[in-house]
Amino acid sequence: MELKTLFSPEKIGNVEIKNRIVRSATYTHTANTDGTVTDELIKIYSELAAGGTGLIITGIVAIDEEGKIDNGQAGLYNDSHIEGQKKFVKTVHEYSEVKIAPQLCHCGRQGRNSISPSAVLYQVTKKMPRELTNEEVRTVIKNFVSAGRRAYECEYDLVQLNGAHCWLLSNFLSPYSNKRTDEYGGSTEKRTRILVEIYNQLRDEVGKNFPITIKLQTQDFVEDSITLEEGKKIAQILVDTGYDAIEPSGGGLETIIMGAKLYPSLAIKSEDEENYFLPTIKEFSSVLKETKVILMGGVRDPLKAEKLLQEGTINFIALGRPLIVEPNLPNRWKNGDLSAPLCTSCNACFGTIRTGSVTCPIKEKLLKERGS
Repeated sequence: MELKTLFSPEKIGNVEIKNRIVRSATYTHTANTDGTVTDELIKIYSELAAGGTGLIITGIVAIDEEGKIDNGQAGLYNDSHIEGQKKFVKTVHEYSEVKIAPQLCHCGRQGRNSISPSAVLYQVTKKMPRELTNEEVRTVIKNFVSAGRRAYECEYDLVQLNGAHCWLLSNFLSPYSNKRTDEYGGSTEKRTRILVEIYNQLRDEVGKNFPITIKLQTQDFVEDSITLEEGKKIAQILVDTGYDAIEPSGGGLETIIMGAKLYPSLAIKSEDEENYFLPTIKEFSSVLKETKVILMGGVRDPLKAEKLLQEGTINFIALGRPLIVEPNLPNRWKNGDLSAPLCTSCNACFGTIRTGSVTCPIKEKLLKERGS
């Protein structure tokens, strides 16, 4: 089978992506302490761009100082970031029509300041987060919008909001972490309101031709939280609001600690373990047909990806860990080597994040085993 669809163009909003391969947001821990861009960060993304990925989504970008995870996180929370971000985007754009989006994020309960919609014990640290006031919620919305406007000014091609993996926006979505009784808590519609307001206010700032997308928590996998059925209702609200693309996801560090499914998967060993968010996308198919759909999670076989794309089940595939090991993987597939990525989904890369730039510590071993 030829990979005609995988390497055909597709649009998100009015922006054409040269192929169907997306680099799913992966944190690199390579910014300066003030959130500005470094040469190391530019180098990492230049390698990704040269490797043939159609759309690169950056690791989490801070929308304000309080919402950072650590001092290695890039930011778009004040105008001092713009010069370096412009240089960064310009460098990526030099590589064969590659498109790039920042993933805008407030780390919420997982951030260094531990903030939450409600005072619900954070199970990872066993500490109580500070509950946001109504006025502070509106400030968070404003900060997301301001960061999105700066992204537009820096000539990013689109933006993605991180509404998954127990970060602040998914904390609002989940009835487990959101016990509010004001307009941002209670019903599904009220818990989703923050995402609707961010979209509407950002759309007013950037106009109709700048795509706004989201990585979305579709289920938490723990009791009294987002179920698949409610996730479908949330997705419908966001599609109706106008989000140009949705990357369905689920779970997170806290839910893993609480005994939920382990995502990302540790060592994919069978076909059934691949594409582990595909069943969710199929369940949501009636809702997601009105937007572009990005499949993340365990994508390892280019021929299966091609088949799904041809069927119209999805519009794009997203790769994260495989591109840490092989930033040139898309070019390898395009040039006819359709073997699986070197990545075995072992998650050894996670341990490198806080010690420097995220890397695959067993890359040489994998290359030796492959005979490269």
